[in-house]
Amino acid sequence: MSRDRKDPPATDAERDVSETPQQRRERKHHESRNHDEALEETFPASDPVSPFVPAKTPE
Repeated sequence: MSRDRKDPPATDAERDVSETPQQRRERKHHESRNHDEALEETFPASDPVSPFVPAKTPE
């Protein structure tokens, strides 16, 4: 199951510890390209892109 950054943190059972440094770089590069594309699609605009910031999970 894939997770999004806005999903709550994974539990130890759900956490994927098999991500290699190369896979992490590729994932980070993909996220960066997506962010750049979103920025380009909103240009020109008076307001900057606002990244999603998840709320803290209730305790």
